[in-house]
Amino acid sequence: MTNNKKHIFLNEVMNQIRSKEAKNYVANELNYHVMEAKKVWMEKGLPESEAEDKAVEQMGSPTKLGIQMNKLHRPKVDWWLILLLVVSMGLSFLPMFSLGYMKDTYHFIISKFLIALIGFAATVGVMLVDYRKWKKQGWLFYIIGMFLLFILAFFSNTMINGLKLIKFGPVTIESLMALPFFYLAWASFFNNGKLRIWQFLLLFLSPILLFLALPSISTIYLYSVMVFVMLWWSKFSKKVKWMISAGTFGTILLTALVIWPFIKPYQIVRLLAFLNPEKYADTEGFIILRIQEIMSKAGWFGHSGAREFIPEAHTNFVFVSFTYHYGWIFGVLLVMILLLFAARMMVIQPKIKDSYGQLLLIGGVALYGIQLVSNIGMALGLFPMTSMSLPFISYGLMPTLLNAILIGAVLSVYRRKDLYGNVNQ
Repeated sequence: MTNNKKHIFLNEVMNQIRSKEAKNYVANELNYHVMEAKKVWMEKGLPESEAEDKAVEQMGSPTKLGIQMNKLHRPKVDWWLILLLVVSMGLSFLPMFSLGYMKDTYHFIISKFLIALIGFAATVGVMLVDYRKWKKQGWLFYIIGMFLLFILAFFSNTMINGLKLIKFGPVTIESLMALPFFYLAWASFFNNGKLRIWQFLLLFLSPILLFLALPSISTIYLYSVMVFVMLWWSKFSKKVKWMISAGTFGTILLTALVIWPFIKPYQIVRLLAFLNPEKYADTEGFIILRIQEIMSKAGWFGHSGAREFIPEAHTNFVFVSFTYHYGWIFGVLLVMILLLFAARMMVIQPKIKDSYGQLLLIGGVALYGIQLVSNIGMALGLFPMTSMSLPFISYGLMPTLLNAILIGAVLSVYRRKDLYGNVNQ
């Protein structure tokens, strides 16, 4: 019968460790090393109890070891991402002031503060959750995402600009809110590596059919880019990745040919106006030409106090209003700050040993980056006009919440980057 020396040793080590997650990880790690050393001593002929005592003695002082383990495995906080989040949230108030929304009514200032507070709280809340608990919950997240889209498609009680929404008092639920669930689901699916091509096509195209029923072309775009970027970082072989990409592209092309006769005229005009805005100056081309005119007037230092008409000045074209009122210098500075989010996530990625954690980072970079590039591209005339928010700057709860969850997931991965391998959750 073995004695209790190992348990006393482990308890003394655990007393030096503050984090509960780190305690579980260190306990498993030390127990494994003690058992391995114990086997060695038993092979040398020692009885089980003596072999365990010898193995424990090899580990050294439990107090010193506990202090070392506490420093090594304590949860980390990426203060750079937190700082970027705070700065971005602060800058998001500037367009509201320049447009006069903060002076005319208390509604906007209260709403903006609440949105920023909820966004920051969501980031911290997601960060504190152990992301490894999501690893086997891919189907659950996928079902939740599909359920949200189904409710929006068939039970929406509001329609704005042709998009189906659900309103609960001041809160509006839109298709964008399904993206975090699909983001978590696909990270789990791709981490498994057992997904078949037909399964991928079925799982990938099913949400798109519901997105089309809403309809929400911009969300389909975000969803598709996110999934395919994650695919190319998955465990699949290059051959499978190419086969999936070719199969999906062929299916989408065939679907596009089938649904082309049903596309609404304004959607076609919107695309043609992007290619030749002067020809459609009285319809869809008007906004494009107006944005170009405003951006050309911005100057290096902007026009404080000016009252130019800017369409969707606090949402989709918030970068236009920001640049016009504060100038190109501050506009470029804003873009650099927002780009630092993606750059920081890319810097973190090689430090993550867990393949699931890496997929979450890559998916987060893709989903965040495509919003940023597309929104700035719209303002510069390089991207068709669509409903696309500027991360953390555009007014609105759902876009802020989406990006807050993405950053929270990245922070959760970073926080536990030194706890890789702990399966006892």
